[in-house]
Amino acid sequence: MEVGLTETLRAELSRRMMFMDGGMGTMIQKLELKEEDFRGDQFTEHPCPLIGNNDLLSITQPHLIKQIHKDYLLEGGADFISTNTFNSTSIAMADYQMENMIYQLNMASAKVAVEAAQEVTRETGKVRYVIGVLGPTNKTLSLSPSVENPAFRNIKFDEVVVAYTEQAAALLDGGVDILMVETIFDTLNAKAGLFAVSELLESEKYKHLDVPIFVSGTVVDLSGRTLSGQTVEAMVTSLTHFKPLCMGLNCALGANEMRQFIRELGEFCDTFVSCYPNAGLPNAFGGYDDTPEQMAEILEEWSASGLVNILGGCCGTTPQHIRAIVDATKDAPPRKPHSKLDTFKLTLSGLEPMLVFQESNFINIGERCNVAGSSVFKKLIMADKFSDALEVAKKQIAEGAQVLDLNFDDGMIDGEKAMAHFVNLITCEPDVSRVPLCIDSSDFKVIEAGLKCTQGKCIVNSISLKEGTEDFLAKAAIVKRYGAAVVVMAFDEQGQADNFKRKIEICKRSYDLLVNEAGYNPTDIIFDPNLLTIGTGLSEHAEYGRDFIRATEWIKKNLRGAHVSGGLSNLSFAFRGNRVIREAMHSVFLSYATQVGLDMGIVHAGNLPLLKDIDPLLKQLCDDLIWNRNGEEVTEQLLLYAEKVKGKGGKKANASDDDWFKKPLKARLNDAIVNGIDKYIVADVKEFKETTLTPPLQIIEGPLLDAMGVVGDLFGSGKMFLPQVIKSARVMKKAVAYLTPFIEASKVEGQNNKGTVILATVKGDVHDIGKNIVGVVLGCNNYRVIDLGVMCPLEKILSTADKEQADIIGVSGLITPSLREMVNIATEMNSRGMTTPLLIGGATTSRKHTAVKIWPAYPDLCIYVPDASRAVNVVTSLVNKDQKYIGDVRKLYEKVQLDHVKTLQRKNITPLTECRNKKFRCTLPTPPPPNQPGVQVFNDYDLNDVVDLIDWKPFFDVWQLRGRYPNRSYPKIFEDKTVGPEAKKLFADAHEMLAELMTSLKGRAVIGLFPAHSQGDDVVIQHEGKNLTCHMLRQQIKSGKEDVYIGTADFIGPPEANDHMGMFCCSVYGSVAMATKFEDSGDDYNSLLVKSLADRLVEAMAEHLHLKIRREIWGYDKSENLETSDLLSVKYQGTRPAPGYPSLPDHALKHVLWDVLNVSNSIGTHLTDSLAMEPPPSVCGLYIAHPDSFYFNLGLVGRDQVKNYAQRQEITVEEVEISLDSVLGYGPSIQ
Repeated sequence: MEVGLTETLRAELSRRMMFMDGGMGTMIQKLELKEEDFRGDQFTEHPCPLIGNNDLLSITQPHLIKQIHKDYLLEGGADFISTNTFNSTSIAMADYQMENMIYQLNMASAKVAVEAAQEVTRETGKVRYVIGVLGPTNKTLSLSPSVENPAFRNIKFDEVVVAYTEQAAALLDGGVDILMVETIFDTLNAKAGLFAVSELLESEKYKHLDVPIFVSGTVVDLSGRTLSGQTVEAMVTSLTHFKPLCMGLNCALGANEMRQFIRELGEFCDTFVSCYPNAGLPNAFGGYDDTPEQMAEILEEWSASGLVNILGGCCGTTPQHIRAIVDATKDAPPRKPHSKLDTFKLTLSGLEPMLVFQESNFINIGERCNVAGSSVFKKLIMADKFSDALEVAKKQIAEGAQVLDLNFDDGMIDGEKAMAHFVNLITCEPDVSRVPLCIDSSDFKVIEAGLKCTQGKCIVNSISLKEGTEDFLAKAAIVKRYGAAVVVMAFDEQGQADNFKRKIEICKRSYDLLVNEAGYNPTDIIFDPNLLTIGTGLSEHAEYGRDFIRATEWIKKNLRGAHVSGGLSNLSFAFRGNRVIREAMHSVFLSYATQVGLDMGIVHAGNLPLLKDIDPLLKQLCDDLIWNRNGEEVTEQLLLYAEKVKGKGGKKANASDDDWFKKPLKARLNDAIVNGIDKYIVADVKEFKETTLTPPLQIIEGPLLDAMGVVGDLFGSGKMFLPQVIKSARVMKKAVAYLTPFIEASKVEGQNNKGTVILATVKGDVHDIGKNIVGVVLGCNNYRVIDLGVMCPLEKILSTADKEQADIIGVSGLITPSLREMVNIATEMNSRGMTTPLLIGGATTSRKHTAVKIWPAYPDLCIYVPDASRAVNVVTSLVNKDQKYIGDVRKLYEKVQLDHVKTLQRKNITPLTECRNKKFRCTLPTPPPPNQPGVQVFNDYDLNDVVDLIDWKPFFDVWQLRGRYPNRSYPKIFEDKTVGPEAKKLFADAHEMLAELMTSLKGRAVIGLFPAHSQGDDVVIQHEGKNLTCHMLRQQIKSGKEDVYIGTADFIGPPEANDHMGMFCCSVYGSVAMATKFEDSGDDYNSLLVKSLADRLVEAMAEHLHLKIRREIWGYDKSENLETSDLLSVKYQGTRPAPGYPSLPDHALKHVLWDVLNVSNSIGTHLTDSLAMEPPPSVCGLYIAHPDSFYFNLGLVGRDQVKNYAQRQEITVEEVEISLDSVLGYGPSIQ
């Protein structure tokens, strides 16, 4: 069978680096052609000047263009040449009055390039390829050319599609091998181009062709955004549905500036990657100064990291540049496209990307830009006040909407016109357009009108089977071509699904059609199983809430990868006009629906009360109504409740209130902050402001910061502890939040502070407890802290630091892959010439790793901070540029580096072959087969069963409460004179919170017990008729007196032993949303309490599950009867090692667990790109039952094992060295 061009190129790009040509315009400019040269003999009478129309030279001077192509192929060594068609669309050619010449221009350019490639192929024996270039045009679909009218566009999507179709057809007729949409400055233009190409290649004339598609974008400056405002990741998200073979970046920047953005693009896409930068940034005269040698040196440096597959040049580059690049990088490792990207991830984008995982926090789809959801919005649209309507959108985003629903379905509104106008208007408002849109209409023409104006990847709401299969698939195909995700309503030819059975039948049928016939990625399918109104008094409506929740749970379990949404306002419509009841119903309903997998919903984001803030009686009534308890009585009770609370005001002050208010006002402010009492703070601040007439800013800088200063002094001297500090910070935040509007109204600059600190958990990592604690402590010491949250890309961290003029950047991470990202950040900061100090923190970080791996990338400016108690002194020293401190750190890190080198030299790395001969050998019998082999899912694990197994020592460690010997550990910490009293308070708060968590959180787990045998250093398991290999490592340094080198596989028997091995993953759900709500209300204390308890609960859950494995599910130790202290001291038989821990340092093993246990689909837990688990309270690992097994530390490994490990996995040594960075027994100084 003949292999097509796409597969040929795929194989070649996987094998070696390939190279594009350089700048065509650069070479043409060198020829110094005149007007008559451009006109040639054919266009002597053309009515307007043609000089500068480079594409025309393919007709008038074809020999010149052909020679340029050949120079790039022969002298430059390029594999690909690009047609001279950058401006050959009717849109761009209108400048030269040559709109009627498009076919001839593209045909001529294609032919001259094909002739050059064929001639060079014959001369050299090496195949060369021709790329048909589709340039960006000189108009933009996403931006207005009129400052006065931001919604105006001087061209339409359909016109751009026609122009690209005409160009692409001519290029294909001319014989090009590849089509490339390049120099994308507006993603919507690129969408139109790829829309045209995809339609063309499906047409009768061209469907037999195998034409690979390349895409190349342009970031216009160091912000990393296109001209139309999208980030690189957002652009990738918007265009990947066209399935290009290669995506990349070109133009605008030089090689040095392009590196960081190529890295970001590569981490976000699963294609091959190209890069063809300019020869540096333009100089004052518009020229380019990078010589071939300079450009090659830069590209050699960063291509060695395996970031790209194709290199070339853009503006200012010549055949000499390409030759230098080829010579310098031809032996660089080609990038390997991600083969294990999370397939259960819905990607959306506005100007920025949004990832929706199976267990993301609930996504709020703002409902107020819907004429059916907001009377205010409708009136503004009817009155043609679109600019005022835009303020509604801004408010929605400010209140927490993560997606914006747009709907203009009204008989008095021209839906198509209104949709297009408003989307165009939104595009020019970055605060709104950064989020994805939900294009919502019952009229499919209105939906298309919105899609034609949206550069991001949006959601279409909705399609259904109401008009039959043919109509459903036709609309689905159109939505897919625009690259949108789609909401599927539970309707069919018989009407709306109003019970559980009908809901799941229609959703299953729709899913099968979309996946099997329409070719949808399941993650782009969002079901709305019809959230209908309850509380109407009609018995046939009583089950609607319950049926929706049941249907949601069924969809998540049975329709792999799909997501679920719902419109909350429908649920409570029977109580319209009663905001208190409606909002309570929404919050209570979401607390149940999100637990079973509801991903998103159309809701007023600003009107969702916390469950704890809802009157218990009202909450119970909502519960009863949703679950159809107490029949019609509950509706009557709700109506009575509504009457009862109507018009009631606040409560009277009690006796304790009187005692408080007897104190002097200033003393009340001080006591509130120092003692963490938030009950009266707003009232007291208000009274202080009104009675003393002190300006708001001076209140903050005076009594409030004075009190925080007391807190900082007490904490610094060890007389106050972290839980107290966080409570104090909560009170301060409330006070500042009250005063902020007054400060903004008076347009006074913010308070003076000691300095600005940027904090972020690095990309790929979701753990933030330690970072949040550091932020609170620094804030208490009058530092301005900007917390960027978790999963922060490098560019966001550095650009924010630049924008905010940060004095310090602090990065954190828990998992070992995060260490690599920290090195990337340090390297990039150094390459940019930054001088901002970089703080390193997190559980896996250490002084040694910082000194050996990170500090060399950013010398003198990179400091390890072990915990929050050290942060203030470190930051203060760095902000004050304390040279003695910096010098001391330098000396210390240089010593640590030297000691590390000496340690590596002293370490006797035993050859792998010898280690294998001296492996550990079990002597006791193999455990019996499991009682319950195979996979089991626990979707509602009773967390009440695990509370007694909580290990409290790590909990107090997180809160930095550490007693002195002999009172270091729980429960003796309570007896410690210094920290004991605060530990008791924290313990009491923890148990009070635990009681609430037991009703709000949900445990989920999946386990599997499989036949297994050792195969060398690896373990092979049998599952569903397949053999799956778990790649393991072996010690190479003798760890004890015995001459034995242990590997995990040593504890698993050979094939004849009939042995088994288990796998597990367990997670606690709901804590992230709960903590976020506390955080959003300024309550850092309870937010951190929730997070730290959730971490303890999931560890206890893992302990409890392992106990069940030993006693029941596997049953190899049915008689075990250990105390909790014995369990936590690991006195049981067997082990449960986890990827990333001492015996299994490679997190990549998680991929096997996820594949075998189907973790993402079975319980919703997913892996980030850096292999962190989401949600953060998650644990995974192996079950090993052998009575001889024990926990061990792998230690350092040698080059021979790294090479062998790479061969066994069929990956590169470089990839293994990145994964095993922390255990490599060699370094650059040890050869």
